[in-house]
Order: sequence, then structure tokens, then C-alpha cells
Amino acid sequence: MSVDHLLHTDDQPPEPPSARRRRGLRALLYVLVAVVILVLLAAAGIVLVTNHLGDQVGRYPSVFAGIDQSTRPAGKAGQTFLLVGTDSRSTAPTTGSDASAPDFVFGAQRSDVMMVVTIADDGKSASVVSIPRDSWVDIPGHGMNKINAAFSFGGPSLAIQTVEQLTKVRIDHFAVIDFAGFQQMTDAAGGIDVNVGTATERDGVVVPAGPQHLNGAQALVYVRERKSLPGGDFDRVRREQNALRALVSRALSSGTLSSPTRAYDLVNTVTQHVGVDDSLTNTGLAELVYGLRDLRGQNIAYLTVPTTGTGTEGSQSVVYLDRQAGQDLWFAVNTDKVAQWADARPNSRLSDTPR
Repeated sequence: MSVDHLLHTDDQPPEPPSARRRRGLRALLYVLVAVVILVLLAAAGIVLVTNHLGDQVGRYPSVFAGIDQSTRPAGKAGQTFLLVGTDSRSTAPTTGSDASAPDFVFGAQRSDVMMVVTIADDGKSASVVSIPRDSWVDIPGHGMNKINAAFSFGGPSLAIQTVEQLTKVRIDHFAVIDFAGFQQMTDAAGGIDVNVGTATERDGVVVPAGPQHLNGAQALVYVRERKSLPGGDFDRVRREQNALRALVSRALSSGTLSSPTRAYDLVNTVTQHVGVDDSLTNTGLAELVYGLRDLRGQNIAYLTVPTTGTGTEGSQSVVYLDRQAGQDLWFAVNTDKVAQWADARPNSRLSDTPR
């Protein structure tokens, strides 16, 4: 007696093989439809997450609208950002007497950090060139002054004009990092590893000398210190670059990227403390991040624009830039030859142990 016969009563004849095949095909179809629905739901979730994170990024409106396009340098392949660092959410005043507002007020604060960040067209290399905040430069419409005053006098637009006039490098995007939020960014990344040249202490937070794994509170003390450092602001610039290098290295590490929770926490924190010009949409930000998937920490050059020393202008302590050496560096930036420029000047690169 067949198995089919045992499974059916007299009033329920055996199911034909063709019917069983049709039923199997329907079941398979239902499974495929369910999988497609799950994939679509997952994709929708990713889009929602992307939009949620992108919406957290502050937007600076019409940054480039007021700039005379005929005065701007020619564009280049890749993307170039003017990255400004402020303490806009700090209760302590930022640099300059006009910078005492605890929250950012357009045109009311000077920038403590100014970096020109260039990403190669293939996304595999980048350069970060710091301009000391006290650099004595010509600010369009305001004459000679410290470069960080441009942000106070005219906000992002004037800062961009000033940097473009100085460097002859076209700025594609403007970004602000709130260094008061650097503590949260560092903690979200699981801390940063830096080699500290000079021990630092502030408000009871100690940063010992030597190789250290810094938590957020220590990292903030590390990047803010300048008075106890032999090189003053020059050493502070190097520390800012060193901390940024460590944070980027941490963010690009497999340990961070392989953990969805840690990766999300880091991006979620960073987006709450970063602002960009409004030409960078959520989609544009996502494409930018995806375009950096092959970038590695060792392929990012960290430099400071060449200087000839310090001096005074009236009652102000200022930094004088080396015009010729600076022109050579900015030409290298424009022609994607920064690595070659730095290789010819080994001392120009950020050392492994800044003071």
C-alpha cells in the first residue's frame, strides 16, 4: 500500500503530482515575496536612519551666495572643505573678546581651529592643512587682521573668501566642528590613542606624558591646552591635528566599523556636533561618507602652513606666514601633490609625538 493511499481517506482522493508542484511553487513564491518585503523594509530603515542622522547635522544657509564668483579660484578634482573648530556650546569664552556667547551667534565668534581638508577624487587619500588662528592676513573688506577674525566679522562666507584669497584653493564646502562636543565624540569612538609629549592637567583632569588611551574628558583637555606648551598655539595646532588623526583612525578601524552599535553611536554623536553648508544634503553626506570607504589613516597627510615666526601688531600677538613656502604648499594642494611636497620636507609632517 502506498504512502499516498495511507494519507487519504476514501472520500479524499490522492493529490495529483501536478497539484503538489503548483502548491510548492505558490509556497516558494510566498517566501520570495516575504524576502522582497523584508529587503524593502530594511532599505527603508536604512534611508530613515540616514535621514535621521543627516537631519541632526546643522546647516549654514547661503554660505556661497554672497561671494563674487569671478574672484574665486578655479575648481579641482575631489572635494575641499574649510573646516572650522569652535567652542560654541562651551560656557567658557572662545578666542577673542567678541566670542563670549555660550551658543553660536552668526558672526559673533572667532574660530579656534581652521583647517583646509582636501579629499582626492578617488577617495583614497586626503590632506589636512592647519592655518594658525593668529595668522596675520588680509581679510576682504577689513584689512589686515588675524585670520580667525574673519569668522567673527562675516561668518562662513567671509572666512571662505579670506582663505581662498590667501591660498588660491577653491573651497567646495564649509564645515564646523564643535570642539566642546569633542568629548562626546571621543567617548562614542571608545577613546583615542595618542602619544602625549607634555603632561597636561586642567580642572582636575590629568593627561600624562607618553602613549595614552584618552577618554573624552582627557581628550578635550589635551586639545585645549596651549599655555603650558613650549610652542604655545603652534603646539596646540599640532595637538588638534593629533587628536583628529587619532579619532579618524579610530573611526576607520575594523573594530568600530564591524560593530553596528558602535558605528551608529559614533556617527550619531558626530552629527550632533557638526555643521555644514546647506549645499550638502542628506544624500550628499551619505555619498561623501560612502566615497571614503577606501580611505585609510596612513593616507592622510597632516600639515601646518609654513610660518616665519611670531610678532606683534598693535596690542595683538600674531603669526607671520611664509608666503613663498605657503604658495608652494597650496600649489601642491591644487595639483594633488601634497604627499610629494611633504616627502621633500620631512619636518613638515605631523610627528608621532607632538608636544
